Amino acid sequence: MSEEPVITKRRFIAGAVCPACSEPDKLMMWSENDVPHRECVACGYADTLNEQGLSVPKELGTRVNTSALKAVDAKVQAVQFFPNPKLKKKPDEPQ
Repeated sequence: MSEEPVITKRRFIAGAVCPACSEPDKLMMWSENDVPHRECVACGYADTLNEQGLSVPKELGTRVNTSALKAVDAKVQAVQFFPNPKLKKKPDEPQ
């Protein structure tokens, strides 16, 4: 039998300021299995808190732990370079 996660109701924290966008009163908190989480409704910032109430740092994204590939930019265009006529060799020069 699998254990269902225990999730508390999401509540806004009065006077809290978002660490990412500095908007006041936009943070909501909730707990999943006694692990506190917070999220900003203004900018989408989200993190998990430890027992002391400090933010748990997330692993930095690298080429090893990131599976998504970058999409090709649709605005990329091919460029053709034409030779500069002033730089042409004179016909009497040996090649």
